[in-house]
Amino acid sequence: MESIRERLESSRESTGTYLLSECDCKDEIQRDMDAVIAALGARLDRIREDLRNPPIVSDSSDSDSDLDDSEDEGEGSNDPDPQGTKKFKHLWVLCENETCESLNYKSLLKERLNICEFCGYHLKMSSSDRIELSIDPDTWHPMDEDLFSLDPIEWHSKKHPYKDRIASDQRETGLTEAIQTGRGKLNGVPVAIGVMDFRFVGGSMGSVVGEKITRLIEYATHRLLPLIIVCASGGARMQEGSLSLMQMAKISCALYEYQSNKELFYVSILASPTTGGVLASFGMLGDIIIAEPNAYIAFAGKRVIEQTLNIIIPEGSQETENLFEKGLFDLIVPRKPLKSVLSELFKFHAFFPWNEKRALLLPLNATLV
Repeated sequence: MESIRERLESSRESTGTYLLSECDCKDEIQRDMDAVIAALGARLDRIREDLRNPPIVSDSSDSDSDLDDSEDEGEGSNDPDPQGTKKFKHLWVLCENETCESLNYKSLLKERLNICEFCGYHLKMSSSDRIELSIDPDTWHPMDEDLFSLDPIEWHSKKHPYKDRIASDQRETGLTEAIQTGRGKLNGVPVAIGVMDFRFVGGSMGSVVGEKITRLIEYATHRLLPLIIVCASGGARMQEGSLSLMQMAKISCALYEYQSNKELFYVSILASPTTGGVLASFGMLGDIIIAEPNAYIAFAGKRVIEQTLNIIIPEGSQETENLFEKGLFDLIVPRKPLKSVLSELFKFHAFFPWNEKRALLLPLNATLV
């Protein structure tokens, strides 16, 4: 930007008059700056409105519609993003808190552990970011990455075929299924950990998710490792019918062997959202159950309960803080201190960091396989 003196000389040369003063140029520059700031503010308001009211797309893991595709025909139907929302997804993330809805700069959000800088709301987090948060660097070893879902009951849908949905989410997330499982070290303590990812078909539990969790529990059982499972799921996957419901019993049986027979230590972490069959099985079977702040935790959703029982569910009744008062879980732990809290819990249950010069210290009540 030109200096005031340069701008003054330019104006004098172009107008041929020396009546302009430095104060006149300062006022003109101030008006220009005000116009630029107003334009930027209007642009941010449009971005915020686009993110707050995205295009309505019928795409849910809990429901599927077989309406005639002809209903979508019409002017503008070929534009998948009529409001231009996708233009700004690489820059901004809208806070999920309805009372905040502020824009967070995406490149800085990961450093803040996906916590809104304005209200402290814990936004959804990918499984890879959670693993990076919890596991020591260079100690993560994934398991069963070659398992992926097929179409066991040949789920039929005109608009969202199950196979296409799986392939689409695999491309977008880079995952093969809705959970990552593996082993690593948490502050030096060897652990077995599974982390669900809500981006993949709503984090729903199908046959592969159930199989990966069961194998993880059996691995921890045979090697006498502490177990962590981070839940973030819409429940059992409807596209696999009763096969997805059977995973609840299979995982629970594996946990019985792990907890009751081997007397090992399992920590369940409930992130937002945790609902349905996941909450009704391994989500609530932890020796210690930890919930993130402001997480949505429920067996059935608010809309389903209201339509089924014809009652009104109070706002916030299915969130962490209200459920903690009812005794549903043991701790509410924000993301920043979570790793240190888990480390203290492991030490309390006699799991200690690995020492290369001696064998792993086992729990006092453990027995070798």
